Amino acid sequence: MDSKTLRANLLLLLAAFIWGVAFVAQKSGLGHVPTFSFNAIRFMVGGLVLLPLALRRGGGGSAGAAAGGRRLWLGGTLCGALLFLAAAAQQMGMIWTTAGKAGFLTALYVVIVPLLCSLAGHPVRAILWLCIALAVAGLYLLCLDGTLAVNRGDLLELLCALCFAFHILLVDRVSPGVDGIRLSCLQFWVCGLLSAAAAIPLGERPGMDGIAAAWLPLLYTGVLSCGVAYTLQVVAQKNTSPTVASLIMCLESLFAFLAGFFILGEAVTLREWSGAALLLAALLLAQLPPPAPRAQR
Repeated sequence: MDSKTLRANLLLLLAAFIWGVAFVAQKSGLGHVPTFSFNAIRFMVGGLVLLPLALRRGGGGSAGAAAGGRRLWLGGTLCGALLFLAAAAQQMGMIWTTAGKAGFLTALYVVIVPLLCSLAGHPVRAILWLCIALAVAGLYLLCLDGTLAVNRGDLLELLCALCFAFHILLVDRVSPGVDGIRLSCLQFWVCGLLSAAAAIPLGERPGMDGIAAAWLPLLYTGVLSCGVAYTLQVVAQKNTSPTVASLIMCLESLFAFLAGFFILGEAVTLREWSGAALLLAALLLAQLPPPAPRAQR
């Protein structure tokens, strides 16, 4: 593994850690601010954090810069729309399903991404399929403790996983040709504005008292979960494959589990520790370099 790939994977690991801890913040904040309003505020905060940097990194006036600008606007708009759909499906699905089941089903993008890559003609190494199987088993042990019967909430969580899978693949396609910070900033504003637009017909009216009570969760999820972590994803995916990226990012479930244990004092079973161990094993195996090609005789 070269130094660029190692650095990219470490950045994705940091992003997964930030997202995992964000589950604690979201759990606290949603008690004060409704779902779409919460998403609108936190994604707009992320956009505001990156806006000064994005404005300073403008392109030139050449034809190449103009083409890059069109790529940026199209890619940022589509990424923002996918983020909005994923976040909305996840929150709405939790009305009819459990948080653990939602976490498991959402993280199934770890399977969807390599399947889509294979369908697009990009082969996936055999060891990565083993890693994916270990990750799914680990997620099952970590998140679920009951039936796998499917209801409408579960279908929404699967839609969320599909949106995140397409988001990972779209970032992989768009990020090499555009500035990562500008792409992140644009997708946050698109997602935030769409969330605000959805909040209005649903009659969400977050009062200033609720926003003030949730200032810390909003600040964490806006600045770190959005402004930092999603930008790390965009920057890191320039130098690693989408399949490996999805494996690393699904560790947010592991970090959410650890955050619940250390921050909220939630009880942990042997089953959950076993799931955590399988996820770590999947991550370590995924970092093994591909075999060197055999010399021609």
